[in-house]
Amino acid sequence: MKSQKFDFKNTSGEILSGLLETPNTPSKRVALFAHCFTCSKQQLAAARISRNLAKRGFYVLRFDFTGIGNSEGDFSNSNFSSNVDDLIKAYEAVSEKINKPELLIGHSLGGAAVLMASKKLTEIKGVVTIGAPSSMDHFLKHLSKDELEAIEKDGLTQVNLSGRIMTIKNQFIKDLRDNNLLKDLNKTNYSSLIMHSPVDHIVNIDNAEKIYSSLNHPKSFVSLDKADHLVSNYKDAEYIAEMISAWSSRFNTQEEKDFSHHHDVVTISRDKHKFTQDIYSGKHSLVADEPLDIKGEDLGMNPYQLLLSALGACTSMTLRMYADHKKIPLEGIEVQLSHRKDYVSDCESCDQGEQKLDIIHKKITLKGDLTEDQRIKIFNIAHKCPVNRTLLSEIKISEELILPNGN
Repeated sequence: MKSQKFDFKNTSGEILSGLLETPNTPSKRVALFAHCFTCSKQQLAAARISRNLAKRGFYVLRFDFTGIGNSEGDFSNSNFSSNVDDLIKAYEAVSEKINKPELLIGHSLGGAAVLMASKKLTEIKGVVTIGAPSSMDHFLKHLSKDELEAIEKDGLTQVNLSGRIMTIKNQFIKDLRDNNLLKDLNKTNYSSLIMHSPVDHIVNIDNAEKIYSSLNHPKSFVSLDKADHLVSNYKDAEYIAEMISAWSSRFNTQEEKDFSHHHDVVTISRDKHKFTQDIYSGKHSLVADEPLDIKGEDLGMNPYQLLLSALGACTSMTLRMYADHKKIPLEGIEVQLSHRKDYVSDCESCDQGEQKLDIIHKKITLKGDLTEDQRIKIFNIAHKCPVNRTLLSEIKISEELILPNGN
């Protein structure tokens, strides 16, 4: 699992700073995470929940809204509506590079933003809110009477929000009042998960009840027990990620492609990508690509790496079967593989010009308290793995072109 920079442009052409958490295993599942108001993508809850979801097989994009953190733009010129627009741009950017997000996840005011964005992003399968307000008036309650009067009189003022001095303009207040968050939520068709702490002193749990009542089924509610509003406890963040992963597994957004009755493997080129391939075998899938230096996107192993992977996996499985059958205490196996092409200097078809010979080298490490004799016996089985035998045999490949009309 790793984080990688993922920047994109907002509607004004300004660069928004994002981080994409990537899973360790191939996946097509993508989620967007919207942080709380005045927070950034580095806020503990955003980072912890995103990373824990990545551990569970999700790509998760978290980003700084306009004028926040490392994103360009002036925060004082932003508002709730522009935050929603930022979310939609994030959705479009990650859809183009990875896959269409199936989940929108929002924390606090970010939860309100994903609910509003969900009215426009009709292809999403699920929305998750964490400590979200049910009304934009909630924010206004955190401004003093003097601050509101100053904004009305002067058009703007500086306010202290959770220790951060922010400039709030009258257009921001007007935009909040003009947005009816709960309106038309009953017209949406996604699954929803409302998560809220009963001891949240910033956004009262009554807000969760109002959001829940406004949504269609299927909908779920999870109480966050003693979690604080900012989800500052790591265990609470891990619990949230675990619940989201389990809940969303019921509607795995990407349609499962089961080709097991027709083909062993199917590869499909990914739209808007140069080399990226989605590979399916039954209900299993992975991604193949080429490295950046030949204009690929490095989203997966290249074809030769996949070939070596098949040989390495088959070799390891064969050694394990043999060791278990002979009751040898083999604890672990590591197979390192490399591939190169050498010119053949001595061959039967030299009259056809110089040819290249494919050479695959395997290094095998056997772990465990084994005798030298046991190690040699196991090692001598390596070449008998089925994939090894296939690669050394004469292979004939037939090809068939499928025309658009299916003939």
